[in-house]
Amino acid sequence: MILPTKHLRPDRALLTVGGDLLVSLREPMTVSRLWDDVRAKRGDSGEPAPINYDWFVLALDLLFIIGAIELDRGLLRKATL
Repeated sequence: MILPTKHLRPDRALLTVGGDLLVSLREPMTVSRLWDDVRAKRGDSGEPAPINYDWFVLALDLLFIIGAIELDRGLLRKATL
C-alpha cells in the first residue's frame, strides 16, 4: 500500500501519490483546493489510475505522519526543516 507491490502499480502507491501532492503544494492551500489540483493533473495527464478521495486522504495522512506537511489555520503547507 505504501510501496508498490506486484498487486499495486507504482503510480498507485501512497509514496507516489504523496510525491504528487508535494509537487502540487507550491503554496499553502486548503485540502479541497489541493484535491482539485491533483485530480485535474492526474486527469489531464491521461494516467490510467486516477486516485479516489480515500487514497488522497491516506496519502495526506502519510505525509503528515512523516512530518512532510503541516496544517496551519486550515491551510496545508510543506513543513519547514
